[in-house]
Amino acid sequence: MTTFFKPLTDAGGRTGPVRAPAGPRGNSTDRVKTKGPLRHRLELGAVLLGTAVLYIWGLGSSGWANAFYSAAAQAGSQDWTAWFFGSSDAANSITVDKPPAALWITGLSVRMFGLSSWSILVPEALMGVATALIMYLAIRRAALPATGNLRLAHRAGLLAAAVLALTPVATLMFRFNNPDALLVLLMTAAGYAVVRSIQDGKLRWLVLAGVFLGFGFLAKQLQVLLVLPGFALAYFVSAHPTPRKRVLHLLAAAGAMVASAGWWIAAVELVPANLRPYIGGSQNNSILELTFGYNGLGRLNGDETGSVGGGGNGWGTPGLLRMFGTEFGGQIAWLIPSALILGGALLWLGRRAPRTDVVRASVIVWGSWLLVTGLVFSYMQGIIHPYYAVALAPGIAGLVGLGGVLLWQRRSQLPVALLLGASLVAAGFTAFALLGQVPTFLPWLRWVVVLGTVVLAAVVVLTGRWRRAWMTRTTAGLAVAVALAAPLAYSVATAAVPHTGAIVSAGPATAAGFGPGFGRNAAPQGLRRPTTQQGFGGGGFAGGGGQGGAMGGLLGATTPSSELVSALKGDAGNYTWAAAVVGSNNAAGYQLATGLPVMAVGGFNGTDPSPTLAQFQQLVADGKIHYFIGGRLMQGDSGSDASSEIAAWVAANFQAQTIGGATVYELRG
Repeated sequence: MTTFFKPLTDAGGRTGPVRAPAGPRGNSTDRVKTKGPLRHRLELGAVLLGTAVLYIWGLGSSGWANAFYSAAAQAGSQDWTAWFFGSSDAANSITVDKPPAALWITGLSVRMFGLSSWSILVPEALMGVATALIMYLAIRRAALPATGNLRLAHRAGLLAAAVLALTPVATLMFRFNNPDALLVLLMTAAGYAVVRSIQDGKLRWLVLAGVFLGFGFLAKQLQVLLVLPGFALAYFVSAHPTPRKRVLHLLAAAGAMVASAGWWIAAVELVPANLRPYIGGSQNNSILELTFGYNGLGRLNGDETGSVGGGGNGWGTPGLLRMFGTEFGGQIAWLIPSALILGGALLWLGRRAPRTDVVRASVIVWGSWLLVTGLVFSYMQGIIHPYYAVALAPGIAGLVGLGGVLLWQRRSQLPVALLLGASLVAAGFTAFALLGQVPTFLPWLRWVVVLGTVVLAAVVVLTGRWRRAWMTRTTAGLAVAVALAAPLAYSVATAAVPHTGAIVSAGPATAAGFGPGFGRNAAPQGLRRPTTQQGFGGGGFAGGGGQGGAMGGLLGATTPSSELVSALKGDAGNYTWAAAVVGSNNAAGYQLATGLPVMAVGGFNGTDPSPTLAQFQQLVADGKIHYFIGGRLMQGDSGSDASSEIAAWVAANFQAQTIGGATVYELRG
C-alpha cells in the first residue's frame, strides 16, 4: 500500500515531487510551490464570500437573538467595569454565567457602532468566515506535502472550508450571539497552530496554540479542554524534536494556555467582592465554583446547583447515538460516519509513513477532536443543548477535506476506491435517515441524495483507473454536490428564519414552529413551578407588560409595552437601577428597551443568591432601585430561594400598580 511520502499520481496522471522530510527545516512543504495561482485565490474568495452571504443575509430579523448576551454587550458598551467582568447590567449587579471573552467583542462593537442587531450579530458571522479560512489553511498545509500537487491541496482546503460552512449548526451559531462562535474560532486557530508547529518545527506556533486555547477558556471555560488531549498527542507523536524537548514544548504551551486564561481568573478572585459584580451561575460568588461546578463537572454528572433540568432526563437521554437522534442529528451528524471512515483510511494508508508525517498528525488533531468531543457530548448528563454540537464541525471538516482528496488521488487502488465509495454511501444513508426526521421538508431530497451517492460510489469504484479529465472532474463535482446537498438545504432553511431566545436549533421550521431538535425556545424537564406571588400579573408566563418571554422569561426576553418603558425612564437619573426583576432574560428585555440598568434578581435561572433579601432591602432603603416588576418565572429545582424571598417581601410591603399590562411596585425607601 502506498505511503504518503512516495511520488504519487494525481487524478490527471501527473506525479508529485514529494520526498520524506529531512528535519524541521527540511519539511516537504518547503520543496513545493506554496503560493497558489490567481485562480486559487479567486476560488477561495468565492467560498468565503458565499459563507459570508449565508451567515449575514437577513441577520436583522433575529432581533436581539440571545437577549441575555445582547443586554450584557449593551452594558459593556456603557461601562468599562461591566465590559471587563461581563456584567448583565451597567450598574454591575451580576455577571452572565460565562467568562466575558465573547462579550468583549460584541461590547466593543456596540460601543463603536451603536446598539443594534447588526452590531451584535455581524461580528459572529465574521468569526464564521474566519473559521472557514483557517480551516482551509490548515487542511491545505497538511495536504500539500502528501499530494505534491498544489491544485489538489487547494481543493482539500476548499472542501474542508465548505463542509464547515455548510454544517447546519455552524450556520446557526455564526448567526447568533452565544459564546460558541468565538470558542470554535479559537479552537480551530489552535488546531492550525498545532499542525504548523509540527510541520515547521517551531515552538512559537505551539505556544500560540496554547494562547488560543487559553482565550477559548475565557469564552466557554472547560469545554475548550476537550481538544487538548488530541493536540498534545499529535505533537508528542509527530513533532521533530527529541522526546524530552517535545515534553518541554508541551509544558511551555500549557503554561501559555494557563497564563492567557489565568490573568482574568486571578483578577476576579483578587478584586474584593464589593468592588465587582456577583459571579452569575455560582452559589458562592466564585469564578472557580462556576468553572468546576455549574459549567464544569456538573455538566458531566448532572449535579448542577441552580440549574434547570439535568440528571440525564431534563436534557435528553445520554448514549452512544445521541448525536444522531432527533435533537442533535440534523444539527451535526450528516458527515460524521464519512469523516470516521476517511480518517481511519488515512491512518491505514499512512501506517508506514515517517513518524513526522503531517497527514497522520492532522488526523490525530481533527480525529481526536471529533471523537473526544462527540463522546463527551453523547454521555454527559448535565445541561446540554443541540447547538453545542457546533464544536464538532471543525473535526468533521478536517477529516472530510483531507481524507476525501487524498483518497481521491489514490482511487486507482481498489481498496482505496472502496473506502472512498463507502464514505459516499455513508453520507447518503445518513442524510436519508436525518431528512426522514422531518419528512415534510423537501421529501424528494432524501431519495436524490441516497440514490446519487450509491451511483457515484459505484462510479468511483468501477472507474478508479480511468484518467479521462472530463470524467474525473464530473464525478468529483457530483460527489461533493450530492454529499453536501442535505446539509446545504438545512443551512439555507436555518438562515431563512429568525432565531431568538436561550435555546435554538438549526434546520427547517416544522408546523409547530420548531426545528428538528429542540424548539426555538424549548424547555427542559425537571423545572420548578413558576415563581409567583399574590398580586403578580403579567399574564400566563410573561415576565411583565407586553409580550412575555418564553417560560416566563427563563429562556426568552420580555418585550415591554411603550407605557412601561416610559415609566421606567422617568426619573431614572436618580436611581442606580431603573428596575429589578427575577431572571436575567426578563431583565434583558427591559434593559434593551430602555437603555437603562435593570437588576437581574437571581441571575439567569433566578436561583443565584444575588442579591440576598437583606442586600436587596438595603438597596431599597438607600434609594438605589426604582421599580420591582412582578411576573412568573420557571426556575430550577435547586439553588437559592433568595429571589422568591425578595418577591414575597416586595408584595407584602409595597403597593402594586399596573402599567402597560405589567404588575409594578414602586420601591420607596
